Amino acid sequence: MDKKVSFIGLGAMGGPMATNIIKKGIELFVYDIDENKKNKVVKEGGLASNNILHAVKDSDIVITMLPATQQVKTVLLGENGVINNLKKNSLILDMSTISPKGTDEIAKICRENELRFIDAPVGRLVSHAIAGESLFMVGCDDEKDFEYVKPLLDAMGTSIIRCGKVGTGIRAKVVNNFQILSIAQITAEALTLAQKLDLELDVFKEVNAGTTANNGQFHINFMSKVLKNDVEPGFTIDLAHKDMGLAIEAGNDFRVGLPVGSSVHAVYGQARSSEFAKKDFSALLDYACQVAEIKPPRIRD
Repeated sequence: MDKKVSFIGLGAMGGPMATNIIKKGIELFVYDIDENKKNKVVKEGGLASNNILHAVKDSDIVITMLPATQQVKTVLLGENGVINNLKKNSLILDMSTISPKGTDEIAKICRENELRFIDAPVGRLVSHAIAGESLFMVGCDDEKDFEYVKPLLDAMGTSIIRCGKVGTGIRAKVVNNFQILSIAQITAEALTLAQKLDLELDVFKEVNAGTTANNGQFHINFMSKVLKNDVEPGFTIDLAHKDMGLAIEAGNDFRVGLPVGSSVHAVYGQARSSEFAKKDFSALLDYACQVAEIKPPRIRD
C-alpha cells in the first residue's frame, strides 16, 4: 500500500491488530499514550510516533482503536487532534466501540472538514485479534472508500460484514455486544445454580449443547477462560460494563426500554466494584459463585 497509514490506540485489541497489518508488509506509523504498548508494536516493525500530530502528519488513512467515546472525541476532535491536523480527503477508520450518537457527531464533523470516515468496530475476542481472525462491522457511504481500506481489514481479520451507511457499523456492534454480555451473565447464573444443585459440569454441558440454550458464551468463552481457571483478560468486566452502558444509553436516546439489560448492567456495575473489575468478563461466574458462597466449577484435568 503506497499510502501513509497511522494507527492510534495499541491496547489489548489494537496492538495485535496493528501488528498484523505490519506482518502483511504495510508500513505503519503507530502511537499510544502508553509507551510500553507502543514499544511492543514498534518491536514488531511499527514506526514510532511521538504524539498524535507526529502520527497523522501527511497521513492518508488514520485508524483509531480507543477505549470509549470520550477518548475517541479527544483524539479526533481536540485542538491538537486528528481532524484539525489531517490533510483534506484523508480517511479516518474508527474501530472503537463508542456511542452511536458519538459516531454520528464525528462523521458529521469529518464531512464538514472534507475528510472521509468509516466506522468499523471489531467483533470477536483478543485471541482472534492476535490470530488475525477478527470480524468487522463496517458502516460506509462510498464503495470506493471501502475498497480503499479493505487491504487493511483483510490484514487484521477474516470476516467483513457491510452493515450499511456510516453509523450502522457501531449500531450493529452495540446491539451485538448487548446480547453477548447479557448472555454471559445468564450463563454465569445458570452455572452457579447448576453447581449449587450438585450437577456435574460435563452433564450440564451435554444437555445445554443439545438444546436451544446452547450458546457461545458457555461453550467457547467460558470453556476457554474461567472454567479453565483463567480469568485474565481478554475483555475486562470494566469494559463490559462500559459496553452495556452504551446499549442502555442508546436505548434511552432512541426511546427503547431495556429492562433485562438494565438489570444485567447493574450486575456488571457491582462486579466492577470488587477485585473482578480488571478480570475477564467470564469471571462473572466466579463473582456469582462468590455471592452464593459456593466454590466455582472448573473443567477437570
